[in-house]
Amino acid sequence: MSKNTSKSHQWRFFRSGGFDQVRIETADDLRHLGELDQKLWSALACPTSGLEFDTRTLQVLDADGDGRIRAPEIIAAVNWVCGVLKDPGVLFRGVDGLPLAAIDADSLEGAKLLATAKKVLSYLDKPDAEDVAVADLGDTTRLFAPEHPNGDGIVPAELAGDENLAKTISLIIEGFGAADDRSGKPGVDLERVNAFFAAAQAVSDWHAQAEADAATVLPLGADTGAAAAVFDAVRDKVEDYFTRCRLAAFDERAATALNPADTTYAGLAVLALGSDAEGVAALPLALVGPGRDLPLSEALNPAWEARIAALRDVVVRPLFGERQALSWTEWQDLSARFDAYRAWLAASPVNPIAARDVGELRGLLQGSARAELETLIAQDLAAETAAAQVDALERLTRYNRDLVKLLRNFVTLSDFYGTQDKAIFQAGTLYLDQRSCELCLRVADMGRHTALAPLSGTYLVYCDCARQGEAPMTIVAALTGGDVDEMMVPGRNGVFYDRQGRDWNASVVKVVEAPVSVRQAFWSPYKRVGRMIGDQIQKFAAAREKAVDTQAAAGVAGAGAKVEAPAPAAPGAPAPAFDIAKFAGIFAAIGLALGALGTALAAVVSGFLSLPAWQMPLVLAGIVLLISGPSMLLAWLKLRQRNLGPLLDANGWAVNTRARINIPFGGALTGVAALPAGASRSMSDPYAEKSSPWRAWILLLILVALVAVAWQQGLLERFIA
Repeated sequence: MSKNTSKSHQWRFFRSGGFDQVRIETADDLRHLGELDQKLWSALACPTSGLEFDTRTLQVLDADGDGRIRAPEIIAAVNWVCGVLKDPGVLFRGVDGLPLAAIDADSLEGAKLLATAKKVLSYLDKPDAEDVAVADLGDTTRLFAPEHPNGDGIVPAELAGDENLAKTISLIIEGFGAADDRSGKPGVDLERVNAFFAAAQAVSDWHAQAEADAATVLPLGADTGAAAAVFDAVRDKVEDYFTRCRLAAFDERAATALNPADTTYAGLAVLALGSDAEGVAALPLALVGPGRDLPLSEALNPAWEARIAALRDVVVRPLFGERQALSWTEWQDLSARFDAYRAWLAASPVNPIAARDVGELRGLLQGSARAELETLIAQDLAAETAAAQVDALERLTRYNRDLVKLLRNFVTLSDFYGTQDKAIFQAGTLYLDQRSCELCLRVADMGRHTALAPLSGTYLVYCDCARQGEAPMTIVAALTGGDVDEMMVPGRNGVFYDRQGRDWNASVVKVVEAPVSVRQAFWSPYKRVGRMIGDQIQKFAAAREKAVDTQAAAGVAGAGAKVEAPAPAAPGAPAPAFDIAKFAGIFAAIGLALGALGTALAAVVSGFLSLPAWQMPLVLAGIVLLISGPSMLLAWLKLRQRNLGPLLDANGWAVNTRARINIPFGGALTGVAALPAGASRSMSDPYAEKSSPWRAWILLLILVALVAVAWQQGLLERFIA
């Protein structure tokens, strides 16, 4: 990039927002955009989210996928478009629909794009169409047939061409999930194929471990699992029986205690017994005796007869032959065999196909299924050229519709400072307190935004917006007109209309104060004085009310005390006398104060009336200027410093200039309520406050007093003369 603006192209600029902005209006402007000094760009980066702009187009522009659009990516997109179009000027139409005639068939890439466009239109049954639109490329299932490679490296069952291979694909999808092919069909990719065959090999190796020591691990072959379940069903009960018999062998006296007592049977005798009764099942498997074997057919606890019979038929007979009883040694042998089986079972691979038939998996491992799938995937990837052309055509149609609009909100801010359309960062319009705010931005990070946005010098209102069926959002609106005296936080509610015209409930959550207008600054000193006087009057009235209540309460309490127990007057004590001198002094002081005020007022009035008539308006104007001037000057200076940059920077933009919001432009961003042109208005108000004559009489008395003072001082005669 050159340091200075290119001399090979005559750039044109316009001034708006207090800074020079480049005009992007011709095909040559696009062709030479990369030569424009980036110091003259309005922005150098923007986020791909939170904008009123097509999200898919932003994703296509974001070449590195970092969630930000940067100047080099903009330049690359513009250069690519200029290279494949005959006349890039078609982009300034900003419509969805790229004429096929605009594609440069003389360039290699342009010719491929034109051929791809015609093929796409033929797939869509529009072979005679003269333009291709973004919507034509939206449904890839119509552009890619599952029976043909499409370059995404995913193979659906329809592409297999063989029933057995298709079954293998279905088996892989069943265990490891599907990848969505561009045709819309479920398929498998190389990652899933490798995972499946690795899992199948692990299952095969696991079974091979058992097969290598089958006598120990699989004593009953394929039936070992079922036999282990039968064994486990009685294991604890058999262990209990043999432990009792061994204790009886250790001490014959234990045999009597380890067998059920008579009282146990007596308790069962009163019950309606069944072989599955809980009390019966709790009894030992058989009568306990020193060193006895476990009977397998007779003299068994009725609750356990069926399970012991299953143990005899499924486990004991296949391993030891026909047995009527099982010794402790034989039981230990059975336990050892099934312990080895359980250890092997615990080492089972943890994968989705561990329970599948090992013979089926070994057939796939030994066959050519894996090689055939890898070949199909490679062939599909080899078709990437055709798929890439479809992606490139989609990119071209999106750039045709959206690229110039992005340039007018990135390289320049002409959409924001113009009147035709809103900028892509403007989220909608907020209606609040009889005004409409057009400069509204989405806020993703409240903390970051409130830290940077006040630097804009703009009066900001943050609102939480909610709408049924939609995720809540936060916006910030700039108030650049009207009064803000009634703005309350929290509490004020408004309505926010997004760019789709949907209304949201908006509630003010934070306000950043700043000057709104010079007009408001003019009245602000008087409003502050009025509020101060009102507050003081309220405080005075409240204090007097409290004092009256206190005195009344004290008087009532004192009267009650006198009624209950009147204090006897001291003998000879005189009654308190009325101090007439003190009373007269108070009135004299009040009179002096009023006299001083009257004298001062008379001096001011007399001085004012002594002026020539043409000087009186100047004096009044000077007094007003003295009061309102500092506030207006400060507001004027601050309003001239208002800047859009911090508002966008707080949202992740990299603003490259001071985009000012001066007083006239700021006034255009906020609409204040006004009656429509030609509207009629009736001044009759049935609920208006009725006028009182006392106010007029008081003003008349004051005027008469002033005239009398002026007459007494001789000022009126001089003024008339």
